[in-house]
Amino acid sequence: MRERFAEAARAECVDLGLLCLLVGAEADASLDEGGLESASAELDRLAERVESAPDHVRWAVTLAEALGTRAGFLGRPADYQRLDSSLLHQVLRRRRGLPILLSVVWMEVGRRAGAPVHGVALPGHFVVGVGDPAGERVLADPFRGGRLMGPEDVDVIVAGATGAPVSPSMLIPADPLDIVHRILNNIRAWAAVRPEHVHVSLWAVELALLLPRHPARLRYERAQLLVKRGDFATAATELDAYADLLTRVDPPAAETVRRQARAARAMLN
Repeated sequence: MRERFAEAARAECVDLGLLCLLVGAEADASLDEGGLESASAELDRLAERVESAPDHVRWAVTLAEALGTRAGFLGRPADYQRLDSSLLHQVLRRRRGLPILLSVVWMEVGRRAGAPVHGVALPGHFVVGVGDPAGERVLADPFRGGRLMGPEDVDVIVAGATGAPVSPSMLIPADPLDIVHRILNNIRAWAAVRPEHVHVSLWAVELALLLPRHPARLRYERAQLLVKRGDFATAATELDAYADLLTRVDPPAAETVRRQARAARAMLN
């Protein structure tokens, strides 16, 4: 599954739905090839219930009726406390999830139905755009069942997350790989406050490292997690490799990391 994730992440045409399902396969060992096909078939079935629309506003309303009203996809505050709110196959089963996963459902169903839907990564709250990003479009909030959003709604979300006004860069369509990275960040944040789930943090970091673009510091985070898991030898090797990356830009920081590598090896004695 990891090999398939890495291949899909580097494909010329990125399949967002497949990548999200493969994240779910990492969390749920029972999600085999048949489960992946079943989840994809569910997206197909949902798309079959979406009627074609003449313009972007009607597309947004039609999707909200099909996915929010009839299929029951929406979010609740309690969903932020559940790992399965970040796993596409579970979101399809429960009809509940985080804003970004519910938006993925909209995007994948919309793509199959021929609707012009794209993700919009507002600070702190992911939504979808329906229509032409460079022309006429409307924003909708899948977390609230597909409620259409006006400029004032966007202002409130952005101000609440950043304290600053909306900038044009916040409204551009989200890149599929950036969406996957954000989902993995959410999973890491969920696990970070639950020490008993350090293994979840680890696989989320390791999947992020398979993406073509990722922060180099993820290697340091992986090493720290390996220390927590008791894999001191692998952690030390990873710390040394990260120190090599730091040497040219920040020699003092590189030496600090090398000391941590030595400390990890000392734990083997």
